[in-house]
Amino acid sequence: MNIYIRKQRWKLGLAFAALIIFIASFWYTNNLVKRISNDEKIKARVWAEAVQKRAQLIRFANELFSKIKDEERKKAELYAEATKQLSNMSESAEYNFVLKVLQENTTVPVILVNDNGQMTPRNLDPARTADTSYLRHELNKMKEKYPPVEITYYKNYKSYLYYNDSKVFSDIQIVIDNLLRSFREVAVSTAETPVIFTDSSRTRVIAKSEKVDTSKINTPEKLRQVLESLELQNTPIPIDFGEGHTSYIFYAESELLTKLKYYPYVQFGVIGLFLLIAYVLFSTARKAEQDQVWVGMSKETAHQLGTPLSSLMAWNEHLLSLGVDPAIVTEMQQDVKRLNTITDRFSKIGSQPTLTNENINEVLTESIEYLKRRTSKNVNIELKLPGETIYANLSRPLFEWVIENLIKNAVDAMDGKGRITAEMWGVAEGLVINITDSGKGIARSKFTTVFEPGYTTKSRGWGLGLSLCKRIIEIYHKGKIYVFNSELNRGTTFRIELRRD
Repeated sequence: MNIYIRKQRWKLGLAFAALIIFIASFWYTNNLVKRISNDEKIKARVWAEAVQKRAQLIRFANELFSKIKDEERKKAELYAEATKQLSNMSESAEYNFVLKVLQENTTVPVILVNDNGQMTPRNLDPARTADTSYLRHELNKMKEKYPPVEITYYKNYKSYLYYNDSKVFSDIQIVIDNLLRSFREVAVSTAETPVIFTDSSRTRVIAKSEKVDTSKINTPEKLRQVLESLELQNTPIPIDFGEGHTSYIFYAESELLTKLKYYPYVQFGVIGLFLLIAYVLFSTARKAEQDQVWVGMSKETAHQLGTPLSSLMAWNEHLLSLGVDPAIVTEMQQDVKRLNTITDRFSKIGSQPTLTNENINEVLTESIEYLKRRTSKNVNIELKLPGETIYANLSRPLFEWVIENLIKNAVDAMDGKGRITAEMWGVAEGLVINITDSGKGIARSKFTTVFEPGYTTKSRGWGLGLSLCKRIIEIYHKGKIYVFNSELNRGTTFRIELRRD
């Protein structure tokens, strides 16, 4: 099993463990939030029920008040009738009864006005009844409050009985008004939620809680939108005060409940962000460590190759002096030169190489020709170059290393038998190189994996070739290298893209 597969399995295992931990945490937090949410809803329901019961009490008081009001009217009418009968009675017994009715009215303020404009008050301030202006002032108030009771006492002679609410009735009216006012204050202030108290038309705000922003309900359209939003959250509470006076209480969920709803998702985001930061830091540290290992290994390899290279160069000169076939010595010198190039490549890993303007046609030709002579005759390597000469800034030793790695990988993928085509052409401000083989192919899921350090399908090797190619092209030359196309058992095409300048 190669290193990359083991690393992938470890990653999947850790990711699965993290997912299990997150799901367990999310499930527990979500359940806790639901429980708190239910408690909040119960509180809101209890508050709503309390508001309704208090409204029922007010309605009962209103109904009682209406009955008292009717009784006051009846008393005034009875008083008027008794006054009328008093002027038409002849028997003393009936006089006594009517007088008793008149005397029984000790609460309702009345003023009897005859056709001459003479005023006869009852149940007004006795100390001020002699003051005509006081009587006229009270008479005007009675006229504004209720219509008079008409009394026809002789032929077409009429009198009018004006009346007002009794002091008891007025006191009850004050109590009812205070009760209504306190109800509105309690309804909008005791709840820990945004509350809007409206009239029956739902277009006028009677009262609101401090949690309602006035600017959001300062126009009829805005008020309608806010009420519709609140109604979607909770059914408004109808408040019937009697006598056709119905109001509505709209309320939303509490701020705490709203926050609790989003808490699990915030928790998910925080945990996800933490894992992302941890992963980035871990990946950065791991990549830095890998870079250090590669740099150290490369420089050590270059150092180790230095001594045998010097010796081989001396032996070549010695063989040439002994009269050995010059063709053989020349090929050996080519190999020594290649070893020297390889040593130079390794020495450049870890440091920024110097890029020079190179003839890419020439670089590819020399690299391909060298590899042709050292590759099996069963492998046909073809190079296709454009009619124009293309130049680009590059590190020649490192770029040749990339071409060499790609060709060797292609030979291995074909098991030493097949066809390899290297083709280059120019594009706007750049160039493209395709290297195509007729080998085993690469699965689409592995198009990016093949460039990972440690990935290899061969029984030997460390799986660093394509990783180094990617580093050389993308980091040192600011280009691109990727699997352009591949089909299993039909071949693969690697593509290199470079800028000309």
